[in-house]
Amino acid sequence: MKLGFTGSRAGMSDAQCKEVIAIIEMLKPTTIIHGDCVGSDAQIHEIAIKMGIKVAIYPCTLIAQRAFCSGAEIVHEPLPPLERNHYIVHSCDKIIAAPKEHEEILRSGTWATIRYALKAGKSLIICFPDGTTSLKYTKVS
Repeated sequence: MKLGFTGSRAGMSDAQCKEVIAIIEMLKPTTIIHGDCVGSDAQIHEIAIKMGIKVAIYPCTLIAQRAFCSGAEIVHEPLPPLERNHYIVHSCDKIIAAPKEHEEILRSGTWATIRYALKAGKSLIICFPDGTTSLKYTKVS
């Protein structure tokens, strides 16, 4: 199973990290796909590498926001941020989102990806800063 990830450039809180690790342990993905951004993407990358999970990266064209994570099995060509996020959504079976807010906001790449994933019918787990989670949609096969 391929697990997509989207999160804030501010990084995940300790509670988010703990819950995301628990979710990954439960789901047992074969690959984790992220956008190579500073903050949460760099954190999920480290988690995946430590857990021995393959990583695929869809980096964005904004060099200042890149984490330049090493050790990924696949690094795709850089794309503009929103286009890159769409590729992440379409490349995975399920998605974990780790926003920095509890409420949806409009000017956020993480929330834009959450909205796009819902439109695409993806199973989505949102992990909030306090570690609580919300299953927003379960894809019916």
